[in-house]
Amino acid sequence: MTKESAKERILRVAEELFYSEGIRAVGIDRIIAESGVAKSSFYRNFATKDDLVIAFLELRHSRNLNRIEETRKNYPDEPVKQLYHLIKNFSEVIRKPDFRGCPYTNTLLEFPDTTHPGHQAALKCRINHEGTISQIAREAGAKYPEALAAQLEMLYSGALVDTYIHKPELGSDNFYNAAMLLIQAHLTNV
Repeated sequence: MTKESAKERILRVAEELFYSEGIRAVGIDRIIAESGVAKSSFYRNFATKDDLVIAFLELRHSRNLNRIEETRKNYPDEPVKQLYHLIKNFSEVIRKPDFRGCPYTNTLLEFPDTTHPGHQAALKCRINHEGTISQIAREAGAKYPEALAAQLEMLYSGALVDTYIHKPELGSDNFYNAAMLLIQAHLTNV
């Protein structure tokens, strides 16, 4: 087992805190204290908090893309099953007690200024994710794959809010059922 580097520790702690408490609510000093690194070590790895926020978003995005790629490998040449599996996985994720929504959406809401580096990085991740879903929808034979991907993302965003308002189990079922109907509607119109 390899030893975790200072950069990896900082990013791990920042990821946990940013996701559970929000980016603006967590200061650099707390991240330094909880990661157990020296202040100079922190700034050697991340010149600013914005750099850390971008690294956090890129890490989450990389994990999301890896999950999608794993789904694609598990269902090769079956893009419809890939879509269904991704919807099923998300429905399961929002049932978890530590679920705090989408890190990209949360970041966009925390940094509404479109010129902020965190806003720009979160938007880039979200658009890239939607493009990946659109590609799968295209392979599945959807007549309007970009529309299906955008509608699934919109439904996903609504499920995030619904999960905060209602019990996660209810939001999960609502999202799953609506997403399945949406996919089926797009695929029957081919």
